[in-house]
Amino acid sequence: MADPYPSERGAVSMSEQTAGDVTVERDVTQASVGELIGEVAADMSTLMRKELELAKAEMKVEAQKAGKGVGMLGGAGYAGHMVALFLSLALAWALSDLLDFSWGWGFFLVALLWGIVGAVLYSKGRAQMKKVNPKPEQTVETLKEDVQWAKNRTR
Repeated sequence: MADPYPSERGAVSMSEQTAGDVTVERDVTQASVGELIGEVAADMSTLMRKELELAKAEMKVEAQKAGKGVGMLGGAGYAGHMVALFLSLALAWALSDLLDFSWGWGFFLVALLWGIVGAVLYSKGRAQMKKVNPKPEQTVETLKEDVQWAKNRTR
């Protein structure tokens, strides 16, 4: 760890470098400003790389969880489709028997009912899609703020 009182040891400042689990103290009194800036840039680069590696690892785990969930939702959707299919067949058969129609008319009425449901869902879905804004407004605004902050910090 850096000496909290470097003037007592005769050094102006000390820097700590970490290599794995080992901390190495380095005297920076003889280092040029360019070397120090280079070290800071290298440290920032390393930090950003490590942060990206962590983000990738976290996203991989979350993507695996999401994949399992999507698979289960897909299975539930298929099961729901099968339920709707067999209920539609039962309804068509019941309408044919109840109203004393031929089977063709019962199936036609059920198909007409599903056509109306589909048209309503299409209409509402299209109206909802027209409301979607593909531009991430908040992200663009915060990026502009970041650029402005960075410009003000360098002055």
